[in-house]
Amino acid sequence: MKNIILCGGSGTRLWPLSRKLMPKQFLKLFDGKSLFQKTVERNSKISDKLEVITNLDHYFIALDHLEEIDSKFTIQNTKFLLEEIGRNTAPAIAFAALESDKNEILFVTPSDHLIKDMDKYNEAVNRAKELAEEGYLVTFGINPTEPNTGYGYIECSIEDLGFSSSVFNVKTFHEKPDLAIAEKYLENNSKISDLKPKSYYLWNSGMFMFKAGVFLEELQKHSPKVYEEVLKSYEKRQIVNENQFRLKEMQNIPDISIDYAVMEKSDKIKAVKSEFDWNDVGSFDSLVDEIDSNEAIEINSKNNFYYTETKNKVIAAIGLEDFIVVDTKDALLITKKGQTQKVKDIVNTLKNNSQFSILNSPLIVHRPWGTFETLITDNGYKIKRIIVKPGKRLSLQKHFHRSEHWVVVKGTAEVQVGDKKFLVRANESTYIKMEEIHRLSNPGKVPVVLIEAQVGEYTGEDDIVRIEDDYKRYL
Repeated sequence: MKNIILCGGSGTRLWPLSRKLMPKQFLKLFDGKSLFQKTVERNSKISDKLEVITNLDHYFIALDHLEEIDSKFTIQNTKFLLEEIGRNTAPAIAFAALESDKNEILFVTPSDHLIKDMDKYNEAVNRAKELAEEGYLVTFGINPTEPNTGYGYIECSIEDLGFSSSVFNVKTFHEKPDLAIAEKYLENNSKISDLKPKSYYLWNSGMFMFKAGVFLEELQKHSPKVYEEVLKSYEKRQIVNENQFRLKEMQNIPDISIDYAVMEKSDKIKAVKSEFDWNDVGSFDSLVDEIDSNEAIEINSKNNFYYTETKNKVIAAIGLEDFIVVDTKDALLITKKGQTQKVKDIVNTLKNNSQFSILNSPLIVHRPWGTFETLITDNGYKIKRIIVKPGKRLSLQKHFHRSEHWVVVKGTAEVQVGDKKFLVRANESTYIKMEEIHRLSNPGKVPVVLIEAQVGEYTGEDDIVRIEDDYKRYL
């Protein structure tokens, strides 16, 4: 069985913690680990192979997170399918299926769910595997505990198999409902013991299991346009190495979920009723159930949650009740509990004004060679702190609109400017003129830390021409 991890989401409902270049699956909020790491650890115990579907921006973060955990799936035996542009879950899963033997069982999971109670989890997975071996497309439905409006619902038939069964036939899938409809779903479920309802409603977990060939057959049958365009793109994929494939020419592939493309149309669907503790961490309301609040001095306040990225910051509140306060270095979110689904409306507002950049990059940005943190940005200049890992180096590059001053504060850097190479040690500096070809490397055993001052009419991250790159980002 192969675990397919869908790792392309942006987690906008957890802004400002989650950003486009650092989405929620990579936030280390859960005992020092990310949801992606927990997904790998959980499924490495029950899967033979691992395949991650993501984009190039997230690829190197995923590599870092794999390096940090003790898992049988190392970087060398994990395959990555890197999408040129996101096209939703149906195309992503189709790419993974094309990359697999037709009889191989694919266990498709999001990268950003928190799951507990491994005995019940393994029980549900094993039941789904039995059904997948029989040729069914299996979805995992979570037994609902509240009328949650943040989840889609699966309407199952209980006339043929009975409520006591762990497997249901699926009638249809429902989009995220409003509160009144969600309450009706749970009211219906509560009457099951009276044997009156003919349906039972489960939360749609976004987890699936099936044979690769069966999924492709059903996709071709019910969404032929998707199948054809995915196949065209797959045939033009770029093979970087045996474990990395870049998917090209995706612009003609319809943007469609697996639910719309296949699950709502196929007659081979089964739902496994799953009893394990599940949280998709899709909003701050769900996040506060899983992590501890920062301490605060409160007066006439109660039932609040506080999170700050700044160490030793004093938080004080007066007259607050049922609030969530999220403080990052460049943004502050204040919301009432029960209202956090509307964070997406804040994100949409930001998309339409001059603050759009705050949705994309966190202040600390991960690169394959290390990280950089923007300290100050103003007209005509930018100040960064750059950390280069031992044995790593940046691309050989140049800039058209800025010069750079580098001051090393820790470690020893090797600097190439044109054809010359030289060492720059702690408390030493160097200067890179505009349009000079240059490269920064760390030949040592400890991280190199330096302060970079960029000066020029434009200091955007896209003012870079990569001439040579160890990570083939110029391809």
